[in-house]
Amino acid sequence: MENQASTKSFIINNGVILGVLGVLISVINYAFGTHLDPHWSTSLASGIFFIGLIILGISQFKKANNGFLSWGQGVKIGVGIAILAALISVIYNYIFVTFVEPDFMAQIMELQNQKFLEQGMSQEQIEAANAMTEKFKSPLITSAFGIIASAIGGFIVSAIAAAIMKKSEEETF
Repeated sequence: MENQASTKSFIINNGVILGVLGVLISVINYAFGTHLDPHWSTSLASGIFFIGLIILGISQFKKANNGFLSWGQGVKIGVGIAILAALISVIYNYIFVTFVEPDFMAQIMELQNQKFLEQGMSQEQIEAANAMTEKFKSPLITSAFGIIASAIGGFIVSAIAAAIMKKSEEETF
């Protein structure tokens, strides 16, 4: 493979698109007042975009690479797209919780407490859950978890897609 295509442009293009779509979905939820308790279709749309853009990026690379794709290249592209999109989302979320809606985490906690009460949890159980949540709600920790979760999801999707789409030069002979 002398003229092998570079994975970088496919990661950047599709990662930016996925990240911007994620921000757009968040902005729409905020505009409609559903940012605290979004409809299930929001998660479905996000999942479709996530899977679709990872598969699209891998497919675009394979086409640009004369139809050849190794499993490792596919995984690299997919995880790269997922991490870049997560970084864009982390930046947006930081801006959102710092400047746009500084009491967002308190609102989420209050909504969660209401759900706990509706489920019949005692006040002691709710306070214990809140104490645990308090340890993990800093922007740094939520950002790290978001990036790690996105990387794991990207790995799973791209590992499957790359296994299906892989094609080496040896297979053509």
